[in-house]
Amino acid sequence: MGFIADRIQSRLAEAPGRLNGRPYVTLSYAQSIDGSIARKPGRPLAISCRESLVFTHWLRSVHDGLLVGIGTILADNPSLTVRYVGGSSPQPIVVDGRLRFPLDARALQHHHHAPWIATAETADAGREQSLSERGAKVMRIPPRQDGLIDLKALLRRLAELNIASLMVEGGAEVITSFLKDRLVDQLVLTISPIYVGGLHAVWPMQLSLRNPPVLRNMEWEACGSDVVLRADVAWNRK
Repeated sequence: MGFIADRIQSRLAEAPGRLNGRPYVTLSYAQSIDGSIARKPGRPLAISCRESLVFTHWLRSVHDGLLVGIGTILADNPSLTVRYVGGSSPQPIVVDGRLRFPLDARALQHHHHAPWIATAETADAGREQSLSERGAKVMRIPPRQDGLIDLKALLRRLAELNIASLMVEGGAEVITSFLKDRLVDQLVLTISPIYVGGLHAVWPMQLSLRNPPVLRNMEWEACGSDVVLRADVAWNRK
């Protein structure tokens, strides 16, 4: 897979026991050269080359958990499994505050690896029962002051469930929330050499100018027609 794969495995090997009560978080997604991940909200866009897809599935295989938002499920209906390489599929985790998870979603068809769905404490109990009957594990997570699911509380729960490393794939709301809450340890970004002019991966957010996220130990390599960039994410300049 190349030297970036070696560096990723090294970071994951160092992670257990180093973080305070939460998994090591790898933020990974593919974007066009202009930063787009889709043409429009809810409209999936395949931009990665075959080699990049293989690399992404390898990246899934070396993490304990794979997290996406409900928007990704509704737009892409992904299986959230490893298919292009050998190795185990990570535990799929979906952030879904209103339990909109479709009962016929592909991710529910893998009964030996059914998704964990993180939802609000006020989500519909009947909907929870229907999802549970199809194998999903519904986790009710306390809200933040703005009413959204508290990602820090979710990560603590995942650590209790032996998820030591977590790959976060998106979509844009989830990517932005993890950055805003300062919960990213490593960035693995695939860049495709096309212009899209669509939806950006990171939404506008108010970050502290005194302590913005800084990419360190940045490195990149070609992956087919794409470029894969890896970096550690630091939250101060000290």
